[in-house]
Amino acid sequence: MKSIKYVTAGDAVKVIKSGDRVHLSSVAVTPHKLIRAMVDRGRAGELYDVKIQHIHIEGEVEYANPEFEGIFAAEQFFVGANLRKQTQAGYADYVPVFLSETQKLIRDGYLKVNVAMVLVSPPDKHGFVSLGTSVDATLAAVECADVVIAAVNPNVPRAWGDAMISINEIDYFVEDDSPLYAHDCAPLTETDIQIGKNVAALVEDGACLQMGIGGIPNAVLAQLENHKDLGVHTEMFADGILPLVEKGVVNGKRKKIDRGKMVASFLMGSKKLYDFVDDNPMVAMMDVAHTNSVHVIRKLDKVTAINSALAIDLTGQVCADSIGIKHYSGVGGQIDFIRGAGYSLGGKPIIAMPSVTAKGMSKISPTLLTGSGVVSTRANMHWVVTEFGAVNLYGKTLQERARLLISVAHPNHQEALDKAAFERFGPHYKFISAK
Repeated sequence: MKSIKYVTAGDAVKVIKSGDRVHLSSVAVTPHKLIRAMVDRGRAGELYDVKIQHIHIEGEVEYANPEFEGIFAAEQFFVGANLRKQTQAGYADYVPVFLSETQKLIRDGYLKVNVAMVLVSPPDKHGFVSLGTSVDATLAAVECADVVIAAVNPNVPRAWGDAMISINEIDYFVEDDSPLYAHDCAPLTETDIQIGKNVAALVEDGACLQMGIGGIPNAVLAQLENHKDLGVHTEMFADGILPLVEKGVVNGKRKKIDRGKMVASFLMGSKKLYDFVDDNPMVAMMDVAHTNSVHVIRKLDKVTAINSALAIDLTGQVCADSIGIKHYSGVGGQIDFIRGAGYSLGGKPIIAMPSVTAKGMSKISPTLLTGSGVVSTRANMHWVVTEFGAVNLYGKTLQERARLLISVAHPNHQEALDKAAFERFGPHYKFISAK
């Protein structure tokens, strides 16, 4: 085991050269101390044309500001709120890719990583550190980068699974004691609660859950306290799952693979969540090639995959990454899990969303806005849930789908949607029965 010699962040980032691609670890373990040192070099005129690659990161993103045009270029696999305006203005950019394949772009050499900058836990007595709350594509970057810089932070939980890497994989060590980014969930709305009830009614005992973060996933989880033997295989989870673990509802007993393990690739939540993960053998933080692989997901029974959407048209085409031509988020793992859950024995792929936007516009529309990205095609669709109910589109004709979707649209918009469906499908449409 090699000895560790710490250097300053400024000295560590001197290895970055103009034209390099730098990969950043994600979400709660974004390495901000290293980023700031890199930005200082850019401000001093020492760098240009450096590509900054990451999935979703939290906190300050100064390198994407207009003043750094030509110096840094953000290449995101998912667009978060902190980079949305810069992306829409063209100062940052997006790589369309399934979350499962982000690691493939790195490992197969499509996107050569020169420098990986990560946040890790302190080394243990065996010479291993943990990538903590984000393994995702970061493990692939660590494996493939020419140089790895690690900020060693005692606040990073010692997560198990693929998160553990040897200190021999790291070239430069920097000390860092800054707190991890914490996400506090907003109070549930009445709409969230009703959607949660409608989704929870579809969840069976023994189901294996995939969910994200936010009001709807938390509202679903809050309704599952009387369920039994639930499992978790997901790209991420947050604080909402913890009460179910404490009550023994989530135990993974019926999982055919990774039995008894809560499997995820990245996490975001409160310090309580990070403390829960720390040195917990029940949690396996895994490479996204495992968590989001359709081949792996389909081995699990009753995979209940809960994803969201920005809009859905009357035939079941789902837009989840843009509002018209304005890019909003990303493809993420939606297709990975919709396909995986669709193949799972007893699986249920679910799109859950409010029926209207914050401005009262219907999220179920005759057609998607021009320029909208179709993340999930109509052929992928199974369950669609709003606060007004749940409908299953699988095996339904276009006209049957329209009737079903209109039945769970907001009542204020149903008449207009029905008229649009009639105009699209012709006089026979009125005889289609929504059952």
